[in-house]
Amino acid sequence: MRRFYTALLWLGLPLVLARLLWRSRHAPAYRERWRERLGFYAGEPFPESLWIHAVSVGEVQAAQPLIKGLLERHPDLPLVVTTTTPTGAERLHRLFGAQVIHSYTPWDLPPVVRRFLDHTRPRLAVVMETEIWPNLFCTCKQRGIPVVLANARLSARSARGYARIGGLTREALGCIHTLAAQGEADARRFIELGADPARVQLSGNIKFDLHLPASLHEAAAVMRRLWGEGRPVWVAASTHEGEDEIMLEAQRRIAAAVPGALLVLVPRHPERFDPVAALVRREGFAMVRRSEDRPCTPETQVFLGDTMGEVPLFLAAADAAFIGGSLVPTGGHNLLEPAALGVPVAHGPHMFNFADITRLLHEADAAVEVDGADGLAALLSEWLADASERSRVGENGRRVVMQNRGALARLEEIVEETLRAAG
Repeated sequence: MRRFYTALLWLGLPLVLARLLWRSRHAPAYRERWRERLGFYAGEPFPESLWIHAVSVGEVQAAQPLIKGLLERHPDLPLVVTTTTPTGAERLHRLFGAQVIHSYTPWDLPPVVRRFLDHTRPRLAVVMETEIWPNLFCTCKQRGIPVVLANARLSARSARGYARIGGLTREALGCIHTLAAQGEADARRFIELGADPARVQLSGNIKFDLHLPASLHEAAAVMRRLWGEGRPVWVAASTHEGEDEIMLEAQRRIAAAVPGALLVLVPRHPERFDPVAALVRREGFAMVRRSEDRPCTPETQVFLGDTMGEVPLFLAAADAAFIGGSLVPTGGHNLLEPAALGVPVAHGPHMFNFADITRLLHEADAAVEVDGADGLAALLSEWLADASERSRVGENGRRVVMQNRGALARLEEIVEETLRAAG
């Protein structure tokens, strides 16, 4: 089965390269350092290293405290962090600078994987969340490199997809040294797909252990003055194609019900910043872009967050939030950042990638599902007009985050035990 999978990857390689080139039209970083994706590197191989794989911004953010702990406990070992996207690489650089070595993820082809492992020589591989790469995992096992699948989650929808290629999935999962699952449902699904129950542990979700810098609230006060003190502000964070029009329609209705309301619109991907800006102008909204570095006027209706890594700042400065990727079938994004900040949060019906988190927040009356512009406008108008209600919902969210902390310590223990066993 793995040979057939590998043959398909070889056949698809020209399409993958073409897709990188296509994406580089709007995000030039996709055409940079592409040799790393094929396992070609400048410089001498490392004597040995620790390796963490984090796909993009969300995984890098979640891995931040784990990376920080590894740097402190193992200062003698180079720490290699791979990402698939340039935005993940940029976020990593902002967080750690030259403290870590960044590389783009090698494609899951045997010679590429071998070149990557020959160059980095990891004593341990920590793969964040649900990245299952059969050739990579099996090559690591052959070389005695333990793989920890960390903070692992698997939705029912994803499990059905992996079940369709059951033989390949079983082989890949069989090469994992330790699988640290977020919850019991995740663990059960991995075991049903073929993971060894003896190698599956419950760690909880390290996203509850998110780190908010002490300076964040001071920076938020500065941002609030830039927006205009005293006016109601809501953030639509991590929006995807098809959602921005809904956000603008909701803003039109919210501004009619709550005079002075400002929408802070933050597209998920940087290549969409300019198209979304053009959409805002076409819809007739007065707009300020974050990249322009100028204050809003009372007439400004939309503030476009066209920079990377500032979503926590926007959330900390806002009165309420909507998290995107949830009105379209993308699977949603993390609701915990606004919850940890005490900001009431709304989302659409498609939250299957964060089902457990969403369920916890709903049980605590800390998040609300909406199904379009009408529902979103009605909810946000209520929250923006009622400080006590949004404070109540926001505090419920903050309480959920505090009650579920502790996964980071359990994951760090798993990683250190695995590293000791590896010698």
